Amino acid sequence: MSRDPTADSRISAEDIRRRKGGVPIVCLTAYTHPIARLLDPHVDLLLVGDSVAMVLHGHATTLGASLEMMIAHGRAVMRGSAKACVVVDMPAGSYEASPAQAVAAAERIIEETGCQAVKLEGGVDMASRIAAIVAEGIPVMGHIGLQPQSVEKDGGYKIKGRTQDNIAALLSDAEAVEEAGAFSVVIEGTMEAVAAKLTRHVSIPTIGIGASGDCDGQILVIDDMVGMTVDRVPKFVKEYADLRGVIADAAARYAAEVRSRAFPGPDHVFTTASAKDKT
Repeated sequence: MSRDPTADSRISAEDIRRRKGGVPIVCLTAYTHPIARLLDPHVDLLLVGDSVAMVLHGHATTLGASLEMMIAHGRAVMRGSAKACVVVDMPAGSYEASPAQAVAAAERIIEETGCQAVKLEGGVDMASRIAAIVAEGIPVMGHIGLQPQSVEKDGGYKIKGRTQDNIAALLSDAEAVEEAGAFSVVIEGTMEAVAAKLTRHVSIPTIGIGASGDCDGQILVIDDMVGMTVDRVPKFVKEYADLRGVIADAAARYAAEVRSRAFPGPDHVFTTASAKDKT
């Protein structure tokens, strides 16, 4: 892929790393060019999440995401943004088999999208993959706690950090991700006090989603945040708009006007050769 002309002005993975303990890092998911354009002035980091498989493609879980899908959406978000650090999720099946597989997939994502970093799920069990990718000069964001790619293995979306054994495992995961060289780590679906403890425990920024206000940053799925999710919204989501209602109302009014022949009206058709009619 050709060099990103905005590369010098973009927030880098290293810039994000330096934000530990500072002003909270603002993150949102983005999957499309127009949404990336709208969000870019307001956020520090845009995540092209594998949640795109559910949000845009209708899959029941994130396991429906493919490497090709992530690359296509990564390209769109890169084209639509100029400032934000863009991170692309590595989909399930693209990195777990071996460090070599992980490196190959990460290199392809970076080369074909021009994004700033990749993200993968897992702690102790995936530390070797993180280390291998970082060794090739590719920044990696970790992801611990509730891991959507493991939802079938875990038997559902279960909040983490409820037992002492699980808390100990989470601490080990956070340490492993940090030691492997990740520049930051997402903590998802974890008890608030535990997420706060994990944030204090590591020297890299933590990005919370259903975690703690003490995390170094926060992320939400854009469709959840703007109230466009049709199905049940998770407890940790705050809806800042009601696009469900806006879209439904607009569609209803459009349908009514088409059926009554009120649309298109005089302002929306070409009649005489006037300056207004020129496209």
